[in-house]
Amino acid sequence: MTRPGGQDGGQASQAADGWLSAWPELACAAVLVLTTSLAVYAYAGLGAAAFTVCGWAVAALALLPALIPAGSQPLIEQAAREGRQHTSFLGFWGKRRLLQDATASMTSYDTELRPVLQHLLAARLAERHGVSLTSDPATARRLLLSGRNDDSLWFWLDPARPPQTDLHRDGIPVRALAAIIDRLERL
Repeated sequence: MTRPGGQDGGQASQAADGWLSAWPELACAAVLVLTTSLAVYAYAGLGAAAFTVCGWAVAALALLPALIPAGSQPLIEQAAREGRQHTSFLGFWGKRRLLQDATASMTSYDTELRPVLQHLLAARLAERHGVSLTSDPATARRLLLSGRNDDSLWFWLDPARPPQTDLHRDGIPVRALAAIIDRLERL
């Protein structure tokens, strides 16, 4: 999101800080890849060393999501409350897991992602239109959903809708989530 005057609000520096906070993990990974690659190069040559580097990349991409504990989101929130920074890996994979869970389970969507989307919607409405989501949901709906096919999207954001309790119901469809994010960006 760009602010008037072309300033990005420090998002570029925040992204750089995220990578800087992960330097121990990145340094360990680099040393591990370098040492094994040099050992393989000394033993079997350049082709085998290149194959080793590719193997490490594939292993990292395949195993990293499994290494992140399922309950890592509370750790991230706790670190934020205590003023500590978490690694970029935990933050990225935690958000990725949140989205996967919200698309797979309605209960997960209603308890984790829906409040985040409602908060974003309420902030956009208040900042740009002076409308309160909780006190004037009809105006909020009209501002967010401009087309006639958009009415089904309100189900996912409606502050008056009670949370679903069916544990076996699928979560938000990816297309609906993408459409909601698109509407929030244009709002």
